[in-house]
Amino acid sequence: MPASLKNVPRIEAKAAVLAIGVGAGLMGVKFAAYFLTGSAAIFSDALESIVNVIASAVAFWCLMLAHAPADSEHPYGHGKVEFMSAGFEGGMILLAALAIVIKTADTVLFHPLDVGELGVGAALIGSTAAVNAGVGAGLVRVGRRRGSMTLEADGKHLLTDAVTSAGVLGALLVVRQTDWTWVDPAAALALAGYIAWVAAGLLRRAAAGLMDEQDRADERTIKAILESHMGESGREPRICAYHKLRHRHSGRYHWVDFHLLLPAGMSVSEAHRVASAIEWEIERALGEGNATAHVEPWPPGASENNG
Repeated sequence: MPASLKNVPRIEAKAAVLAIGVGAGLMGVKFAAYFLTGSAAIFSDALESIVNVIASAVAFWCLMLAHAPADSEHPYGHGKVEFMSAGFEGGMILLAALAIVIKTADTVLFHPLDVGELGVGAALIGSTAAVNAGVGAGLVRVGRRRGSMTLEADGKHLLTDAVTSAGVLGALLVVRQTDWTWVDPAAALALAGYIAWVAAGLLRRAAAGLMDEQDRADERTIKAILESHMGESGREPRICAYHKLRHRHSGRYHWVDFHLLLPAGMSVSEAHRVASAIEWEIERALGEGNATAHVEPWPPGASENNG
């Protein structure tokens, strides 16, 4: 499969590279905080950062592949790889949640928390939460504006990491003020549950895209356009009816097909003009993609007059 950076718009490439660089830097900070404190909660946060870096790297590759032009082997393009990217990220997050549970059990049973360096650890974790929140929000914004599920999912993952860090910070402050060391593993387990919930959402969305689940927002948009052209009171070009509407996503790309019913006496060239005009209107409303209309005579069963 052809994957090249030259096909990726500059703003998306910059966002993807930023996610990798920031993720790698913050991962180092979090592991430094863990080695200083021995906190299970900090370890859970640091472990998720490994997932962040790997997932961001995979997302960058998928972004390049998603922008590769259609070819003879992939006539619908390569957009669906963005769903695979989100599914991979969800699977990695689930593995991180499992590792957090195992590490927490080890901490509780064999390595009780030493509260000596929690102040430094809390400061480091607080700084990573702020950075992750800023970068994550930026990625989500760019992803939504560009229609990229890959960037949006990566941004949501970083925002999740920021929430996780905030939870860790809260747990550390409680332990520091009260010496209730049980709060640390309890927070780690709670964060593992939250991380697993986020992973389930990513996996569900990826599966929906791979199985061509219908997008309700797209459905409303397409039907509104088609119905606005129906009947004598409809906008030009007018149609008699439509049916067999289907649509799906291939990453950010939209694929739509439907049947248009036009007067049986309409010429082939005029029917083509009507169909092309409505196809173009749908494509403009949805963004990147393709709409295809199949023309049928109205009333059904009537012979078409080629004029």
